[in-house]
Amino acid sequence: MSGWNSGPAAEENGRADRESRASPIDAHVGSRIRLRRTLLGLSQERLGDALGLTFQQVQKYERGINRVGASRLFDLARVLDVPISFFFDDMPEPLGSSAPNLAPAGFGGMAEAQEGFGSDSVMNRRETIDLLRAYYRISDAAVRKRVFELIRSLAPDPQ
Repeated sequence: MSGWNSGPAAEENGRADRESRASPIDAHVGSRIRLRRTLLGLSQERLGDALGLTFQQVQKYERGINRVGASRLFDLARVLDVPISFFFDDMPEPLGSSAPNLAPAGFGGMAEAQEGFGSDSVMNRRETIDLLRAYYRISDAAVRKRVFELIRSLAPDPQ
C-alpha cells in the first residue's frame, strides 16, 4: 500500500475536483456556443431540443462545466450553422498558446487573425446582438446591402 490517499477512490476524488472547475478552454467554447445561440435568437430549450438534450445540459456546456465532446461539437456546429473552428475563434492568447504546438516549426495556423470578441467586447453587447438580428430579418438582399453600405459610410475608417 502506498498510503491512505491512493487507489481508485483517491483517483476518482481527484477527477471530481478537476471536473468541478471549468477549464478556461471549455469556458471559451461554451461562451461561443452561447454567443451563436443568442445571435440566432434560440433559447437554451430550443437548442437542447435540436440536439436531443435538456436545457440544463445546454447551460452546463455554455458555462464550461461540461466538456463538449467531438461528436457533440459537430452536432452543435451543424445546428448553429457555423464551422467547428468558430468555437475556438478569438481564444485569448494565453489559452491558445498553452496547447502543445503540434505543427512543424515555422508552420503557422491556416486561419487568418481576427479581431477579438472577448467577454467584454462589442460582440457580446445586447445592442450588437439586437442590431444583427434586425439586419438579418431584412429579407430583401438589395435593401440589406444598402443598409450595410450606409452603416459603413457613417463609420470612421479603421486606421
